[in-house]
Amino acid sequence: MIAPLDEAVRQLVHDGDTVALEGFTHLIPVAAGHEIIRRGLRDLTLVRMTPDIVYDQLIGAGCARKLVFSWGGNPGVGSLHRFRDAVTSSWPVPLEIEEHSHAGMANRYMAGASGLPFAILRGYSGTDLVEHNPNIKIVTCPFTGQELAAVPALNPDVAVIHAQRADPRGNVQLWGITGVQKEAALASERVLATVEEVVDNLDPVPGQVILPSRIVDAVSVVPGGAAPSYAHGYYERDNAAYRAWDAVGRDREAFTAWLADLTAGAGAPSAPAPPAASGTSDTGTVGRGA
Repeated sequence: MIAPLDEAVRQLVHDGDTVALEGFTHLIPVAAGHEIIRRGLRDLTLVRMTPDIVYDQLIGAGCARKLVFSWGGNPGVGSLHRFRDAVTSSWPVPLEIEEHSHAGMANRYMAGASGLPFAILRGYSGTDLVEHNPNIKIVTCPFTGQELAAVPALNPDVAVIHAQRADPRGNVQLWGITGVQKEAALASERVLATVEEVVDNLDPVPGQVILPSRIVDAVSVVPGGAAPSYAHGYYERDNAAYRAWDAVGRDREAFTAWLADLTAGAGAPSAPAPPAASGTSDTGTVGRGA
């Protein structure tokens, strides 16, 4: 149950998996994302409501073949340039995208967690997502005749979350802005939780979410594992790191150097060799914000 992060990722995340690293501005499992990169995993379908810089890094490292999301960007800064490069130039590998609304993604997780095949919501009306996404269907309510949107359940192979604490039995406690971590964990076949610390007892905290050990496959103690995002009660968001990423992510050579530093000595396959073109520069944000 309690395992080093490299061993937990080796056991739980495999090439071709659908992987959700969830967190909404807070408790983002960055260290776990970096371990996925170090292991050189490929052909992943990455799922997240709001992919930010760790997804930019995973995409730039060539780990992903598809992204399922509702908004993507470097929050407070701008674009995810590795994401943009993969979509527009297939660098380092082509990236398929499937775009939803926030409500659509949340309802898909809820359906998956509830053991239902799909979710019904009022969203998507007035948008063109229905025309471009085959996983959004318009259905008629058999009781009222209203037209509603239906979206398939999300059941990732692996959910990865970061939390403040766990106990030795593998029960996980998180609090603050918790996003859809609970739903993602309940919807997934396997669950990896990285935590700031393991404590003997999980003292109650206002607004807490407890994930019972029966749904958690592995817990890895990774202090600072959410940085540069923040862990409520442990450390603050590193805004400078998000600003600094813009210059790194914007340029292929700078990113390739960053990736080499990350994977140096990791014992995992390196990222694919970059194409002949070196630098890129672009502006704007991929995806629709909330």
